[in-house]
Amino acid sequence: MAAVALLMPVLCMSLFEGCKKSAADDADKQVVPVQVVHPVIGAITEEIEGDATLAPIAQAAIQAKITAPVKQFYVQRGGRVKAGQLLATLENGDLSAAALDNKGALNSAEGAYTIATAQQVPQQETQARLDLEQAKSAFDLAQNVLAARTQLFKQGAIPGRDVDTAKAAGFQAQANYEIAKQKYETTKSVGTTASLKSAEGQLTSAKGKYLGAEAQLGYTSIRTPISGVVTDRPLFAGETAAAGTPVVTVMDTSVLLAKLHIAQRQAQQLALGAAAEVSVPGLDKPVEGKVSLISPALDAGSTTVEVWVKVENAGGSLRAGTAVHVTIEGKSIPDAITLPVDALQRSSETGGKAVLVVNADGTLHKKSVTVGVQTPESVQITSGLTVGDTVILSGGYGLDEGTKVKVGAAGEKPAPGVEDGDKQ
Repeated sequence: MAAVALLMPVLCMSLFEGCKKSAADDADKQVVPVQVVHPVIGAITEEIEGDATLAPIAQAAIQAKITAPVKQFYVQRGGRVKAGQLLATLENGDLSAAALDNKGALNSAEGAYTIATAQQVPQQETQARLDLEQAKSAFDLAQNVLAARTQLFKQGAIPGRDVDTAKAAGFQAQANYEIAKQKYETTKSVGTTASLKSAEGQLTSAKGKYLGAEAQLGYTSIRTPISGVVTDRPLFAGETAAAGTPVVTVMDTSVLLAKLHIAQRQAQQLALGAAAEVSVPGLDKPVEGKVSLISPALDAGSTTVEVWVKVENAGGSLRAGTAVHVTIEGKSIPDAITLPVDALQRSSETGGKAVLVVNADGTLHKKSVTVGVQTPESVQITSGLTVGDTVILSGGYGLDEGTKVKVGAAGEKPAPGVEDGDKQ
């Protein structure tokens, strides 16, 4: 009995120590290890991304304007050409003959116009002037004869019928003079103009027919309006080129355009000349580009804004039609409060964004924040945080408000830029 009495205090002390240790272990299990980060102030630039397709800066599907067999091609697919270069000719024997015939008609019209202006019109005007002078002389003579006979009749030297005859002759001479005068004036104004217009009209008509025939003949020589590379040549020599169908397609691929559609809000942050990167399948590094066009109107079907990014391609390594991914530098904030994107969560209460912060007593607290510019790595916090806050970066998902947390649990390697327990 004495031995039992001595063992009882020892047993009770052992049980007490065991209970105390178990309670401490339970308390440690309620503390959750997390990794944290402090907001920092620095520059952040919005990155606007989108998928696009490379297109040539210029393209010409050169069509035949007449239907005729292809006589000869001077280029092959893949060949480089310069603006104005002859690409192909069509059969044109009949058109050459028509042009020659119209040239002869033009020469004839030019000759007739020269005769009309240098001979016929001056001759008509001269003849009308001479007729007027002759009629004027005859009228003056008749007036003098009438005056003389009237004087002799008053003296009784001649009978009255001679005066009447002189009066009749004077009236006739006056009428002839008026007619000649009117004819001369008409010939000088209307007649000359009408003759010249008639000759000029015939010349213009002949010239128009000749130019039309020459144009038809010119259509048989197919030239490129732009410099570039021949990307398509669907016909062979001898096959018939139908009017309105492409004979040769030329693309200028020295500069390519990545055309993408972005949201209107993002377009407001862009400016012409903004730097961009174009990721091309098969290339290890993105290709640099610049924004060359921001559409002034929304796309009617998608209510987005079309943006063109110009990419230099002097070496020809890029190909039109390639699907690419474009990243454009948008709005830049020089002194922004930023966090890693992984620290953001969705607020179940407001539907907005929230972060988990560690209070001074080591408990977790959820704070709603407002975000601004965002990149794949960082996000701007416009309200809700200060640089003195300790924000949970990982390990806090699903934890309740007020949960005890431990910064940087032992055995865990902190992520770059985050704090562990030794840094507190």
